[in-house]
Amino acid sequence: MESAQTKSLPDNAYEPLKPGETYRPMVPASAHVPQATARSVGWGLLFCVLFTIASVYSGLKVGQVMEAAIPISILAIGMARLYSRQSNILENVIITGIGGASAAIVAGAIFTLPALYSLKLNPHPLQTIFICLSGGYLGMLFLIPLRRYFVRDMHGQFPYPEATAITEVLVTGEKGGAQARLLVEATAISAVYDFLVTTFQVWKETLDFQFLAPMQALAERAKVVARFDAIAFILGLGYVMGLRSSMILCAGGVLANFVFVPLVWFVGRHFPEAAVYPAVKPIALMSAGEIFRNYVRYIGVGAIATAGIIGIIKSLRIVLDSLSIAVKAFQQGDKKAGLERTDQDISIMSILAGVVLATLATAVFFGTLETTWLVAFVGLGLALLFSFFFTSVAANAIATTARNPVSGMTMLTIIVSSVVLLKFGLSGTTGMFFVMAIAGMVCTALSVSGQAITDLKTGYWLGSTPAVQERVKFLGIIAAAVAAGLTIVILAQGGYFFGDAPAGTPEKMVLAAPQASIMKALVEGFMNRQPVVYILFGAGASIAVALEMLQVPALVFALGMYLPLELNTPALAGGIINHYINERAGRHKGEAGRSMRERGVVIASGLMAGGALGGVLGAALSMFPRIKLWADTHPTPFYGTESTSQTVSFLFFAGLCAYLWFRSVRRDSKAS
Repeated sequence: MESAQTKSLPDNAYEPLKPGETYRPMVPASAHVPQATARSVGWGLLFCVLFTIASVYSGLKVGQVMEAAIPISILAIGMARLYSRQSNILENVIITGIGGASAAIVAGAIFTLPALYSLKLNPHPLQTIFICLSGGYLGMLFLIPLRRYFVRDMHGQFPYPEATAITEVLVTGEKGGAQARLLVEATAISAVYDFLVTTFQVWKETLDFQFLAPMQALAERAKVVARFDAIAFILGLGYVMGLRSSMILCAGGVLANFVFVPLVWFVGRHFPEAAVYPAVKPIALMSAGEIFRNYVRYIGVGAIATAGIIGIIKSLRIVLDSLSIAVKAFQQGDKKAGLERTDQDISIMSILAGVVLATLATAVFFGTLETTWLVAFVGLGLALLFSFFFTSVAANAIATTARNPVSGMTMLTIIVSSVVLLKFGLSGTTGMFFVMAIAGMVCTALSVSGQAITDLKTGYWLGSTPAVQERVKFLGIIAAAVAAGLTIVILAQGGYFFGDAPAGTPEKMVLAAPQASIMKALVEGFMNRQPVVYILFGAGASIAVALEMLQVPALVFALGMYLPLELNTPALAGGIINHYINERAGRHKGEAGRSMRERGVVIASGLMAGGALGGVLGAALSMFPRIKLWADTHPTPFYGTESTSQTVSFLFFAGLCAYLWFRSVRRDSKAS
């Protein structure tokens, strides 16, 4: 007999299952509770549109997309208490899932579409919306067959940092009590901390320790720069990831920044006047950061792509098994096939029909771009191929590190698509539009698939019906695609410039759009027949193969190579704390050890939730020029003094680490 609904997650929620053991979610499969109700869908769509509009502006301004799902999960808990029948936890999952589509669509849109305006290609508003819509639908449709593998079959094998944070927020809000107070406390501390450090010039966010003479000498003479982003969000993220994953992630950063960057500089310094492609500046004149961006990051892109392909090959059998189960469910009906409510996806025929319709619509779209039908079909094939293969990469990356290598995979898409389409005679402005349209679709597909796997894992832990989550996700994609596309059009037609602007343009009318500026430079270069950096991609591919031979998770390591070092190092701090708290909890049997582990996860989730809220608030305030100007022109007296400012930042971050440790183990002596 299946247990009744509880207000806590099962003990094996985050642990690998033992032989013969099954996972029973918080809301059992036999329970039929409201999920996609008018209130949950309505609030989800409203939050989706609001966060999309805000995220487009802030993302174009500073290059960072607002974290949406975690703040929306907190809002969902608050909204639940406004009704006579309080919304249940599965309705809150629906609100979070629909609203969370905003961040995914926005990332796909702002990383690529502004380049169309920078290139003076002036897309029609319907074209911008369609690119987002097509990519979002393809990403979701290609992910659904992978759901059973990533969510159920690999239970306990991936840490799912963001899904863990959302789940803990929803569960803790549902049961209230001491855990809820602890979550609110950690969220409030993190929100204030990250808001101050990222919005106002109170103390330095990023530490490079170059106020110390030895560190400065290393940076100048060997281009070795250690960087550390001292914010609460990444500390909580690293805790949920755990020690092994955070160490592998950081190891990739160590190889990239402490080995490859100095090696490139060592060779390049002997050619002080020659620029080596793809850079336009001599290596001898570059900083460590410039060497990383112009050369080493391409090695990371090659490693990520190869690791993704290896992952697809390794999981192919399980994915095919999942597809056969889905076909059986369609032929015999879910009940006859023996699928529980919590393991039912949209039918395989519905997925196939959706893929066919999306493919036909995309083919028609490419056919309207003043090219031959042969070129249109080649472009269609590239869009489908990259979207399909990179969906697995995105899901794996999000499940492991909560970091989606969207920009790296989009860069690879632009490079390969440009090389292929040039062979078919496509170039000039038509070629640039064509390639950027493919890149926009693939980028959006990657973003949506990564965000959707987070929602589906949250639903799996709590007891949602996957098919319900998948259906309403398409509504969120539509709402976010329309809102994101129209917002970009309004900004462009309202006189804003994306990236480079003519001399004399008021600063308030310039939106940096850093990722789109990189994509623009890439597509311009390749449409002008510049060479491809095969050697760098090949080096990354070789590293990924070597790691697989050593049985080390290649994708996590590759992500560490690709991401800036300052995002990896604080995650390692969280992973170390997680290790010692779990080690200490292991010495206490029963409720004492369990409580200690739970408190650590709740606090880490609060740090992630608060960091996301602080980031959203900071991004919202940046939309008001006067507030932003005041924040930029009123630093603290010690802000400009590197030694003092970085020391203060280090001490505050150490205080966060101490808070995470002591609040997690506080009841240790009482319970033992």
